[in-house]
Amino acid sequence: MFLSKLQVNVASRAFRTDYANIHDLHRTVMSAFPDLPKNTPARQEHGVLWRLDASPSGYTLYIQSQIHPDWATLPEGYLRDRAYVRCLQPVLAAIQPGRRFAFRIMANPTQAISPGDKPPAPRRPSKRVALHRPDDQINWLLRQGERHGFTIPHTGDHGPDIAPSPSPQLTGYKTATNARSGRHKITISPVRYDGHLIVTDPNALAAAVQHGIGRAKAYGCGLLSLAPPQTAP
Repeated sequence: MFLSKLQVNVASRAFRTDYANIHDLHRTVMSAFPDLPKNTPARQEHGVLWRLDASPSGYTLYIQSQIHPDWATLPEGYLRDRAYVRCLQPVLAAIQPGRRFAFRIMANPTQAISPGDKPPAPRRPSKRVALHRPDDQINWLLRQGERHGFTIPHTGDHGPDIAPSPSPQLTGYKTATNARSGRHKITISPVRYDGHLIVTDPNALAAAVQHGIGRAKAYGCGLLSLAPPQTAP
């Protein structure tokens, strides 16, 4: 697996267009990977996950993939520095039982509801809604940890070592496959999580790193980044 780090040029007209339409940004990311036969899900086949991180100096795109990308496909002036690509195998090898990591993930925490805010009835379509309360967002990630091989340590009286940060809403339009359906609007309410985790199931966590967590993976959500812990346990 590979992880690309791209320092984006915020003055680029192409990037500003992508930033205004999350589906365009998805297509720009995917342009670095080979085309596949029609009806083959390219993002899944190439294992592509990505995240756009904001900082005081601008934006950085992190893209994870199963194959080495070709960033020469980007529009001229899209980056303010050369693309940096590294192998992720050392990170995967470091996922061992009891190991502690710092982590970051941009996720799309949602829940399914039915009319009247009751559990979905059998054969009754449910609706997914974003979770906006910090406690609900934290509990969502704790549940993901149970499924994906990690637990979140507590920090004394301050609760789980997670800091959820609401991010700007992601919007865009995708042309429907059925021409009569017109364009489909995309609206995502992402949350950036920073904190620490402890490995409970190495295989499950490695799979989560490779395949992502949660929904909206095509649109900048789900990429779980691991790093050495920032403070002593």
